[in-house]
Amino acid sequence: MSDYLSVSSLTKYLKLKFDRDPYLERVYLTGQVSNFRRRPNHQYFSLKDEKAVIQATMWSGIYKKLGFELEEGMKINVIGRVQLYEPSGSYSIVIEKAEPDGIGALAVQFEQLRKKLTEAGYFDERHKQPLPQFVKKIGVITSPSGAVIRDIITTVGRRFPGVEILLFPTKVQGQGSAEEVATNINKANQRDDLDLLIVGRGGGSIEDLWAFNEEIVVQAIFESHLPVISSVGHETDTTLADFVSDRRAATPTAAAELATPITKADIISWIAEQQNRAYQAVLRSLKLKQEKLNKLSQSVIFRQPERLYDGYAQKLDNLTGQLIAHMRQYYTKALQDERLLSQRLLAVDLLRQIERYKERLGTHKRLLLSNMTNQYDSKVARFEKAQAALLSLDTSRIVARGYAMIQKNDKVVASTEDIEKGDLVSVLMRDGRLEVEVKDVKQENI
Repeated sequence: MSDYLSVSSLTKYLKLKFDRDPYLERVYLTGQVSNFRRRPNHQYFSLKDEKAVIQATMWSGIYKKLGFELEEGMKINVIGRVQLYEPSGSYSIVIEKAEPDGIGALAVQFEQLRKKLTEAGYFDERHKQPLPQFVKKIGVITSPSGAVIRDIITTVGRRFPGVEILLFPTKVQGQGSAEEVATNINKANQRDDLDLLIVGRGGGSIEDLWAFNEEIVVQAIFESHLPVISSVGHETDTTLADFVSDRRAATPTAAAELATPITKADIISWIAEQQNRAYQAVLRSLKLKQEKLNKLSQSVIFRQPERLYDGYAQKLDNLTGQLIAHMRQYYTKALQDERLLSQRLLAVDLLRQIERYKERLGTHKRLLLSNMTNQYDSKVARFEKAQAALLSLDTSRIVARGYAMIQKNDKVVASTEDIEKGDLVSVLMRDGRLEVEVKDVKQENI
């Protein structure tokens, strides 16, 4: 049996061979991604071609630095080392670097992010803001040393010299450039004196322009309340910033022309046209008013102005006559009423009426005094009667006449039904009180 190896011994031997083989320490491999399902940390999948399959492992640190998303069926080129896993006896490649085969990692990353943002609606036309027709101040986010800012200043100065340009010096290439571009876009949006923004840089490779493909820059442009013109690269270059911006310009000069759609010459021409239109309108108005004045001056009213008040004078005479007639009628009627009242007053004997009223007053006074005396005597009699009745109920007077009064619990006992055998009662007499105990109660019908 000593000639036989255990499975673990053979696997260990093969693992040592794998680990010590210099050709397996760094392997360049191309294949198609298979059985890929994204996991929270490390990624496990397969690489295959038409004839074979190998298991692949990618640690989380390597996966986070890829710069693109692995997808099922994607063909990639990888560099890694081949190792044997003892417990299962299987071998796999541990990937240390990977990139898409053919078009390159940046192109894949660009397409993946473009697809993601398109589905999220970042590039929809409904989000595009119109550019202002007149601007006072333009913000420019670009490098202070490039040709972009010089072209914009020259073009704006030629087209509309009164417009101010505020430069936000920005790093537009290399590490940290995307963050700086996004920060300056947000900083510009915090000002209230800007009308729009131009974001741009000169041409270059996809790597040079990559800052404008970063999601942080796209997000900043999308959230900008200021209209944004993108002028990144040459006319043939396209970045995600171009898709999300409100307008895209092929060159910095074109961006400046979009920012100033109306030139100084256009304004002067428009003002001259408006002046001419106003002048012609005033001439037409004056002509119409002159014609109206001439027509009115030839009218009968102006030639014979007395005709204006002839009718009113006649109406005034009629009203004056009517007023005099009404006043005469009113005076005559008032005079007749006064005479009639005077005659009625003479027919009345006032002294006799006064004497008659005095006699009636005396009679009523005597009746009133008689009634008041009777009422007083009646009230006094009722009072004395009530007083006598009240005095008859005074217990002290009853006891004083030789009667006794029985109380139980400080209450007068009126009937034998209120007393029981054994009760303690008080007997009030004229000269004192007796405290007695009831030995027996006998009731008699009265």
